[in-house]
Amino acid sequence: MIDFFCGAGGFSEGFRQMGFKIVQGYDYWKPAIDTYNHNFGTKSKVKNILDFYSIEEIESLPDTDIILGSPPCVSFSSSNNSGKADKSLGVQLTECFLRIIAVKKHKKDSVLKAWFMENVVNSKRYLQPEYTFKDLKLEEWAKKNKISPHKTAIKLLENTEVINSADFGSLQARKRVISGEIMSKGKLIKPKHTHTNKADVPLPKHKTIGQMKKMFPTPFDSMNDSFIKDPQFDVSIRQSELTDHFYDTGIYAVDAKFSRHWKVNHPYMGKMAFPENEDKPSRTITATKISNSRESIIYKSEIPRKGDGEFRLPTVREAAIYMGFPITFQFKGSEYTKWRLVGNAVCSSVSKVFAKTVLQELDLPIPNKINIEKKARIEGIENLNTFSTKIFDSPPVKNKGAKCRWHSFKDGNLTVTLSNFRIGKDKTSKNKWFTSIQYGNGEGYPSHLVRDNTFEKLEPIIKKHSNGELFLDIVNNGFSEKIGSKKELQYLFEKQTEIDGKKDPTELIEELKEIIKSLNQSKSTINEKVDAFKHKTKVPLKQVFALYGINKIASIANSN
Repeated sequence: MIDFFCGAGGFSEGFRQMGFKIVQGYDYWKPAIDTYNHNFGTKSKVKNILDFYSIEEIESLPDTDIILGSPPCVSFSSSNNSGKADKSLGVQLTECFLRIIAVKKHKKDSVLKAWFMENVVNSKRYLQPEYTFKDLKLEEWAKKNKISPHKTAIKLLENTEVINSADFGSLQARKRVISGEIMSKGKLIKPKHTHTNKADVPLPKHKTIGQMKKMFPTPFDSMNDSFIKDPQFDVSIRQSELTDHFYDTGIYAVDAKFSRHWKVNHPYMGKMAFPENEDKPSRTITATKISNSRESIIYKSEIPRKGDGEFRLPTVREAAIYMGFPITFQFKGSEYTKWRLVGNAVCSSVSKVFAKTVLQELDLPIPNKINIEKKARIEGIENLNTFSTKIFDSPPVKNKGAKCRWHSFKDGNLTVTLSNFRIGKDKTSKNKWFTSIQYGNGEGYPSHLVRDNTFEKLEPIIKKHSNGELFLDIVNNGFSEKIGSKKELQYLFEKQTEIDGKKDPTELIEELKEIIKSLNQSKSTINEKVDAFKHKTKVPLKQVFALYGINKIASIANSN
């Protein structure tokens, strides 16, 4: 088999485990080729896949039984620029790969037995259901081989399945599309699930983060010479041979705060666990090591720390295990490079079941034992292990003029927000702070600005309710003194700090949230019409409290 856009080799690894011979990998990124060669013993070279628009280049490729490919998913991904990234390069790279398949499949005396392609689920929206030779710009090749240019070369949509890696024994729930074809069957054969999350299905349950962590040492284990068993495979190596795991991935408290906020309290997306729910498979490993976003994978640290370092990211080795790599598999480069290699890989537990399906459909023997590299070849590998804890002496800061958007909570299908830009209108921050109310749980739902000093009109309403007087007393005697001018608020947000008793806007709202929670107003509602809430007649009392506090922050800041 040969592997295009091979990356670190996750697609190839699954096929190797089922006994396939790895002939060559193709990728434009040198760390990927270096990693591929190190693990598979090939002499692959850096190659731009777009070179294979040339028929001569395609025909120079070795003829193999299997062709694999995983065109870069970045432009197709819905998480890239909120799904608005340019898709043209993704389409071009995918169609280049399909040209290779078309030529190898339809050439005279073809030996191709199967091909497979992996991509993100969103890619289906931008690719054709099927491709003729003309669609793939192979008219002249088709004519030369006495094939009509209008004949279908590849049926894509009907040979595509959405696969969740957790259903096939992976420690990670990663949804991807697999397209392909077993030539003798004329279609893609979807493997049967080996695991499930359904109570009424007689299969083993999805593997979980907690199961893996119970079987594996923590990153904070002291140096020793004991043997460590692979959580997934029959392989054991000494601790000194286990790379990229014994180092401190603790994150700053401010990053944990942002991650928690966007996971638990996102303005229009669903609630996620913080830290990770270890009774479930890992969420999708991404190619970027992120500690302050909704997509961050964050654990409670195994050592007792509060604030900085209280939470941590997975190690590169943990991420690789979730991707289905054995602990002997090595990654070349820096920590950033290794994260990208792991996160961009095809989950090898998925490729393994497709490899097994090929053998079954072709009536070929299934190996009695999985073919796994037993030794960790760590020569020339930049090992991330330090066996030390991190010193948190360089807290993250925001860029000058950074945009800020923060709210206390979602309730009553509402959020009351403080921001330094007009939501839905401004692309950059302004030298002003805004109070706004959003209605509904989706992006694009109604939103409107609330004028400064509106809080004054809310005082009579608040006073009528239980603990209303107490709330006003707390906000106006102690809390208000922590609000800086509009410039100070922006500076404190950028520096993520407190100076001379003045707090950054996110901390002000977090404190406001705690004040409101302490007054136990979670079930109270305002039954009278509150003019500030234009699209609601029934408003939770705590949202009226939140509007009072947030509008007071903006009003005081803008007046100074």
